[in-house]
Amino acid sequence: MSEMNQRYDVVVIGGGAAGLSGALALARARRSVLVIDAGSPRNAPASHAHNYLGREGIPPLELLAIGRAEAADYGAEIVRGEVVSAEKLSEGFRVVQADGSAVEARRLLVTTGIVDELPPVDGLAERWGNEVLHCPYCHGWEVRDRPVGVLAFSPMAVHQALLWRQWTDDVVLFRHEQPDFTDEEYEQLAARGISVVDGPVAALETTDDRLTGVRLAGGMVIPREAVVIQPRFTARSAVLESLGLVPTEMAMGDHVVGTYLAADPAGATDVPGVWVAGNVANLMEQVVGAAAAGLKAASMINMDLVTDDTRRAVDARRVPFSADAERQVTERVLGDRRHGFQEIR
Repeated sequence: MSEMNQRYDVVVIGGGAAGLSGALALARARRSVLVIDAGSPRNAPASHAHNYLGREGIPPLELLAIGRAEAADYGAEIVRGEVVSAEKLSEGFRVVQADGSAVEARRLLVTTGIVDELPPVDGLAERWGNEVLHCPYCHGWEVRDRPVGVLAFSPMAVHQALLWRQWTDDVVLFRHEQPDFTDEEYEQLAARGISVVDGPVAALETTDDRLTGVRLAGGMVIPREAVVIQPRFTARSAVLESLGLVPTEMAMGDHVVGTYLAADPAGATDVPGVWVAGNVANLMEQVVGAAAAGLKAASMINMDLVTDDTRRAVDARRVPFSADAERQVTERVLGDRRHGFQEIR
């Protein structure tokens, strides 16, 4: 195993919006920062990122390239690599990468994100991030007034259909293999003009590299130009599990929608010195929210380091004036007159 023999104030694991935002803030606080990025951002399949004030519609990879350049301008180091484990040291942490190299850090900021686990329907993975969508706030405007299909893979399907109805009046809800809806839900769907199609979905249909419809198991094709699904959001938590932090399930009713790493509002975990930010800690965070979470965590990390720096400085200042040191100096200078008294004759 090779050693880089480097120690940083903070190692950031994950170079997405949360990680780069945190690295930028820490570098501007004059901290030594290393960002280790595996190069697989969750939103890479998407053509544009939205709701990021000042960067509306920017391609996700372009946004990250700008973020890397900005953090590097202030001295942050950014490397491509995969962190496989982290271990607690007497002071700080040791971070090991897949190539065997290792670095040490006083603090860790983990922004590894989540994995979108898609349902097993032919065509979903191929169109993911294009016409297969899950967040209306990210992509609703782009498919406004177009035929949208909602595939029911969770008890949230009716909620999804009602939500997407805000962007188009042509919404079809495919019940697929979900239990029948309640009378109240059917009434809500009917009131909003949302059609329901029974029967399992077999595949998505495409023509000239564009989604054209949803094919049922019986062969019928319902024309659609966009499809909405509910993935399972699974935290990329292996590095945190090596520190004893295990993911927490997030449930809506009896349905588990994913896993995340529990932390306080500023991102501090149960392991002192380890913070998390972005989707790994909040499954519903959008890009701008992830960046804000990275900044918040970075400010708390810097304050924690300031407290530690101050403690160390106070300890160092006290060393020459410790009780033992004072006794030795007194004995050496005054001998048996060390309390300042002399016998008066």
